[in-house]
Amino acid sequence: MEMDIYDFDKTIVPFDSGSLFTLYCLLHYPWIIIYLPVIAAAALLMLLKIINFTAFKKTCFMFVPLIPLERAVKGFWNRHEKEVHKWFLKDKRSYVVISASPDFLLKEIAERLGFDHLICTRHSRRSGMIIGENCRDSEKVRRFAEEFPNTRVMDVYSDSIHHDKHIFSLAEGQCYHIVKGVPIPFDYCEMYQEKK
Repeated sequence: MEMDIYDFDKTIVPFDSGSLFTLYCLLHYPWIIIYLPVIAAAALLMLLKIINFTAFKKTCFMFVPLIPLERAVKGFWNRHEKEVHKWFLKDKRSYVVISASPDFLLKEIAERLGFDHLICTRHSRRSGMIIGENCRDSEKVRRFAEEFPNTRVMDVYSDSIHHDKHIFSLAEGQCYHIVKGVPIPFDYCEMYQEKK
C-alpha cells in the first residue's frame, strides 16, 4: 500500500488550530479566562525547561469541561473551514493527516473534508487532558508505523522543516515544505545533510 502524509496546522490550514480554537473559546465562553494563569505558569515552566512541551500542553485545554465542546468545535470550523488551502482539496492518492492538534478538534474537519485517515493527539473530552503522548516529532512516526505497518510513504507535506524531519525521512517520493500556503519541493538529503 502507498500513502502520502500531511501535517495539519500551517500546512493544510494557514494557522495553528489549537491556539486559534483557544482564542475562539475565550471570545465565546469568556469565563474560561480563569485558566489563563495556569496556562501562563506552565508556559513559563516550559521556557525554563522545568517541564517538557507535552506537560505544558496538558494544561492548554483544561477549559474543555467548562464549554459545550461539540457546539464550540462546530462553530469554530463553520468560521474557519473556508481557509483550508485549495491545493489540498484536489484529488490525490491515499493519505493520512498526522497532527499534534487535539482529536476532539480535528475529527470534525476530518469528517467535513473526508480525510482518508487521521492520526492526532488524543485528549479526554471530559477533562481536556492529553491521553498518552503528544503526537509530534518522532511520535508521529511511531503512531504511523503502529497504524499502518508495511505501508510505503510516497510524498510528505509539512510547514515545519525542524519538527517534521522524522516524517520527511519516510518519504520515498517527494518532500514538500509548505511556505505561506504553497508546497515547495525539496531534497531530504540536501536539506538535512544526511542520508535517509
